[in-house]
Amino acid sequence: MTRQTLKKVRRMVVKVGSQLICGDKGLAMGRVKALAGQMAELKRVGLDCVLVTSGAVALGFSKLGLKERPGTLRLKQASAAAGQVALMTAWEKAFGAFGHKVAQILLTADDLANRVRFLNARHTMTTLLENGLVPAINENDTVAVEELKVGDNDTLGSLVASLVEADLFINLTDQDGLFDSDPQKNAKAKLIETVDKVTPDLLALAGGSGPLGTGGMFTKVRAAGHLAERGVSSLIANGQTRDILLRIIDGEALGTFFKPARHPRGAYKHWLAMAARPKGKLVVDTGAAVALKERGKSLLPGGVAGVEGLFAAGDAVSVSLSDGEPFGIGLVNYSAPEVGQIMGFGSQEIADRLGYSHSDEIIHRDNLVIFPG
Repeated sequence: MTRQTLKKVRRMVVKVGSQLICGDKGLAMGRVKALAGQMAELKRVGLDCVLVTSGAVALGFSKLGLKERPGTLRLKQASAAAGQVALMTAWEKAFGAFGHKVAQILLTADDLANRVRFLNARHTMTTLLENGLVPAINENDTVAVEELKVGDNDTLGSLVASLVEADLFINLTDQDGLFDSDPQKNAKAKLIETVDKVTPDLLALAGGSGPLGTGGMFTKVRAAGHLAERGVSSLIANGQTRDILLRIIDGEALGTFFKPARHPRGAYKHWLAMAARPKGKLVVDTGAAVALKERGKSLLPGGVAGVEGLFAAGDAVSVSLSDGEPFGIGLVNYSAPEVGQIMGFGSQEIADRLGYSHSDEIIHRDNLVIFPG
C-alpha cells in the first residue's frame, strides 16, 4: 500500500495521544469532537474505525486534588480510575453527536500475551465493528502493575491493529512526524515523508532527546516497524492539523508514512513478537545465531550455550548471543531444567538425556520470530 492507495483502506486504527486531548485546563473537547467527526465521516463512506485513546491518568489526577501527574503506582492507578470515566464520556458524547455509539475496552499486557484471551478480544472487537460501534481502547492502568503493562499506547495500538486485521494504523501526536534531526534544536530539520524500512539507525534517530525522546517518537517508530513486518501501513502525523484523518485517506502527503513489508509475517508471529512476554532467555552460539537469522532454521539443542530463568514447555523465551541484546523470541518445547540437560547435545541424544523426546527442536521455526535489524 502507498499514500496514493489509502482510499482503498477498509479498516483502520487511530491512536490519539494524551498530549493532543489533555492540557493544563483539562480536556480539549474541541479536538475530541473534531477527531470523532472525521472518523464518523470515514465510517459514512465505508471504513471501520477503531480508537486507541490515551488520557485517563492525565484527566484523573486533578480529581484526586493533585497539582501534577502522580509519581507513585498507587496514585497513577487511582488517577486512571478517576480519569477513565471522563475520557470515555467525552468520546461517547463526541461520537454520539454524529449518531455513533462507543464501546469501551480496557486491556493489560497479560490479556494480549495469553493467546486465548487475545483471540477473545479479537472476536469482541470484530462483533462490535460488525454492529456499527466504535471500539475505544485504552490500557487498563487501574490494575496494571509493571509486569502487566503494555507500557505505552503506541505498542498497544500496534497490537490492536494486528488484532483487528486493520489496513492502516494512524498514530496522532503533537508532532508533524519523524524528522531527520531534532526540530527544536535544528531549524533546518526536515520531515521524513516516507520510510521504506525501520532500521536500527532509524530507531536510534527516534531515540534522541526532546520530541524524539524515548517513550515519545521512539515507541511510535518501533510500533510502525513491527506493523510494517506484519504488512500493515502506518502513519505518524500531527493530530492538531485540520481534517488530518480525511486528508491522509485522500492521499495528501502529511506526516511520516511507513511502507508495509513486501513479504509480511503472519498474524500469529506478529502476536508472538509484540505481545508474548519472555519467561526466560536462551543463549545461543554463533553458528546457531547465523542459522536462525540468515537461514530461517529451528533452534536445536546443540546450538544452545546457556539457559536463564525458570520457564515451562510452551512459554515464550528470548534468544540472544552471550554478549548481545535478544535478537528473537520463541515458544520453547522443553522446560528450563530440560533444556539445561540437553543443551549442547544433538537432537538424537534427547531421549538418552531425558528418558523421552517429544520434539527434535528447542524452538521450532514456526514458533520463532527474529526481530528486524
